[in-house]
Amino acid sequence: MRNYLDFYIDGAWVPPIEPRALDVIDPATEQAAGRISLGSAGDLDRAVAAARRAFGSFAFSSKAERLDLLDAIVDALGARSQDFADAVREEMGAPAALASGAHVPFAFAHFEIARQLLREFDPETQMGGSRLMKEPIGVVGMITPWNWPINQIACKVAPAIAVGCTMVLKPSEVAPFSAQIFAEAMHAAQVPAGVFNMVNGDGPTVGAAMSAHEDIDMISFTGSTRAGVEVARGAANTVKRVHQELGGKSANIILEDADLAVAVGQGVEAMMVNAGQSCNAPSRMLVPAARMAEAADVAKAVIARQKVGAPTGDVNLGPVVSDVQWGRIQQLIAAGIAEGATLVAGGEGRPDGLNQGYYVRPTVFADVTNDMTIAQEEIFGPVLVMIGYENEEQAIEIANDSPYGLAGYVQSGDIDHGRQVARRIRAGQVALNYAPLDLAMPFGGYKRSGNGREWGEHAFHEFMEVKAVLGYVPA
Repeated sequence: MRNYLDFYIDGAWVPPIEPRALDVIDPATEQAAGRISLGSAGDLDRAVAAARRAFGSFAFSSKAERLDLLDAIVDALGARSQDFADAVREEMGAPAALASGAHVPFAFAHFEIARQLLREFDPETQMGGSRLMKEPIGVVGMITPWNWPINQIACKVAPAIAVGCTMVLKPSEVAPFSAQIFAEAMHAAQVPAGVFNMVNGDGPTVGAAMSAHEDIDMISFTGSTRAGVEVARGAANTVKRVHQELGGKSANIILEDADLAVAVGQGVEAMMVNAGQSCNAPSRMLVPAARMAEAADVAKAVIARQKVGAPTGDVNLGPVVSDVQWGRIQQLIAAGIAEGATLVAGGEGRPDGLNQGYYVRPTVFADVTNDMTIAQEEIFGPVLVMIGYENEEQAIEIANDSPYGLAGYVQSGDIDHGRQVARRIRAGQVALNYAPLDLAMPFGGYKRSGNGREWGEHAFHEFMEVKAVLGYVPA
C-alpha cells in the first residue's frame, strides 16, 4: 500500500495545509493500491511562490549548467526504471511488457532528446542591427493525464528545464504513483529548490486554481477537450499562454493499393495498444467499401489473438483505468449496436473469466457511417470502428470530417501516393505505413485537438517568449 501524502515544494517534501486523502484504485483489482493527498489553492500558492523565487536565477543559468542538470536527471531517472514500470502497471493497468517497453523508455527519451538538442540550441539570432532573443517564459503550470502518465510529465518537464523555466506539476489524481517517483528522482538529481514542484489534487480545485493563478505565466495541459476548454476559460483573465494537447479521433486510411490484410491487421493491433487509451490511436479505419467484409474478417482474426488479463501476466491488454472509464466505454459500445453498426468482435461486458477489474472486450465495428456516435466521439478504449469509402476523395473527406485533428494514418503500396494523401489530412502528425513514433518530431493537433506542439525542438519554443532588441549593433 503506497502512501504518498506529502507534496514536493521548494526542494522538500511538505504536508498539505489541510489533510484530505484520496484512495488510488488499482484497475486490475478494483482495490485501493495507495493514497495521496488532495491539495488546495493554498498548497498551490506555496508551490507557485517557490517557482517564482527560483525563476529569478534559473532563467539566467548557463547552457552548461542546464546540460549538467539534464545529465543528472537522466541518471536519476534511469536508476528508478523498474520502479516507474511497476507504478505505471499498478496505477493505470498497463501490461508489464508495455510499461517497461514503452511507457518508461518513451519518458526517458524526452530527456535524452532535450539534452541532445540543447547542446546545439541557440536562442539568439542577429538580424541586421537588431537582436532576436528567445527567453524562458516563466513559471509553468503543468496538468498531466493518466493514460501515459510518466511520458506526459517528461515531455513537458524536459524542454522546460532545458530552456530555463520553473514549474508546478499537477499529475492526474487517478494515476499519481509514477509522478511521485519522478519527483523523488528530481530531488535525487539535485534540481535546484523551487525549479520543480509538485502538488497533487483534482481538476476543480488545484487545476482550476492553477489556470487562474496570476503568478503562473503559462499552462501546459494534456487531457480531454472538455477539460481543456475549462482550462482556457480559467486562464483568460490573466492572458497567460495556454498550451493544450487534447482529444483525437484519428483516421487510418487504407488505400486501394495497400495490402489489405497486412494494413488492416496492423491497424487493429495498433488500436489495441494501451487498451486504446491513447489520444492518437488510429480509431477510425477507412477501407474500400467493396472490401468491407474482407477487412472485417481480418480484424476478427486479429482480435481473436488478443490476450486480455492481469497486467502482471503475458497479455496484450490490461484493464482500462477506472470504473468511470469502463462505464463510458460500455455506453458507447451499446450506442454503436443501437445505431446499426455491425459488431464484428467483442461487445458489451467483461471478457469471459474476468469478473473483477475494469476489463473491456476488445471490440471492432464494421459498416460504420461517419455520423454515428462511435465515429465522432473519442471512446478512449479498445474499440475500433471501420468505415467504408467509395473513392479516395471520399476517404479524405471522411478523414477530415471530425472536430479533432491530432493524428492521421495512411497505408499505401506506393509511397509517393501515400505522401500525396498525407498532405491532405488535417492533423498535426500523419504516419505513413505505420511508421514508428519519432519523439524528436512535433506532436500536437489541429482544431479541437489543441494548440501548440510538444516533443523535440518545437517544445523548446513553446516554453519561450520572443524579445526583439533594436540597436543591438549601433548603426
